[in-house]
Amino acid sequence: MRDVRGRVRGPAIGAGVLLVALLVVPAAADPPVRERIQTYDVVLTLRADGVLHVRETIAYDFPGGGRGIVRRVQYRDGDRLYGVRDVRASSSTGAPSRVQTTKLGHDLRIGVGTRGREVHGRQAYVIEYDVLRAFTPRDGFDELEWDAIETGWDVPIAHAAVRVEGPVRLRDVTCRAGTPGASVRCARDRDGRYAIDFTQDGLAAGEGVRVRVRLPDRAVAAPPPAYARPHWAGTWLGTAMLAFAVGALALAGRRPPRGPWPARRAGAGPGLVAAGALLILGDAAYDVLAGGPWAFSLGDPSLAGLALLTAGAGIVSAQRVGEP
Repeated sequence: MRDVRGRVRGPAIGAGVLLVALLVVPAAADPPVRERIQTYDVVLTLRADGVLHVRETIAYDFPGGGRGIVRRVQYRDGDRLYGVRDVRASSSTGAPSRVQTTKLGHDLRIGVGTRGREVHGRQAYVIEYDVLRAFTPRDGFDELEWDAIETGWDVPIAHAAVRVEGPVRLRDVTCRAGTPGASVRCARDRDGRYAIDFTQDGLAAGEGVRVRVRLPDRAVAAPPPAYARPHWAGTWLGTAMLAFAVGALALAGRRPPRGPWPARRAGAGPGLVAAGALLILGDAAYDVLAGGPWAFSLGDPSLAGLALLTAGAGIVSAQRVGEP
């Protein structure tokens, strides 16, 4: 009897060890589940008034929990400026969807639910906004090039779909997916008279979808593009004022032939410095409010302010040099 038990116990122990290994090892070998976008549906509506209306529906997976999503919309491309307005968002899954917008670099950062409670699992977000001055008038047609899905997402996108709707029959519409330097044609799903659908599966992190549309001339009331002022926007007069002030500063360090600067004359230095600073701040505020933080340029007000600053600093410096 004892021999029978011994013969049975050995195989039983071996089978148990094998079962534990089969249950534990695969679980340990499974890669961790990461955040991703399961579906990303975009509808681009080209309105007759020249406004591009964008509606994005994003199904985002939060396996370990998270607080909302951040969508980056380009509002500046080089010196070209776009107007992004009427941003709103919602969530069909009940996730926080309050919108926070911030201009950073050349992008408008749209945070949806980023300051709300933590959510888990798959959440659905809908973001809508209007883009102004998105069309570029060409010879005989108006052209739109737009990142329907931008390349700034740091998570993969399992399935993407882009629909383009126009006020007239769409004849020339292209779509490319991937990175700017290595893109492929999107799959064309359905064609209609006034709408065309594209799809793309398996976008990696950092890959997006860019659409180009050409409409017949005057199909939309496209206003001319807006451009930021160049960073050096001064005329010859402003430049001459600054050059004169810099030249005067080189002479300011010399002691006056009859002693130090008079006190009344030296007291003008701080006033000139303050006036110059106010001119520069006013010019900068105008540019930043009109075109964002990267639109600041050195116009005549800034050059005049720099000239006053230089002159004021020269007077203060000369007074210090002239003191006994």
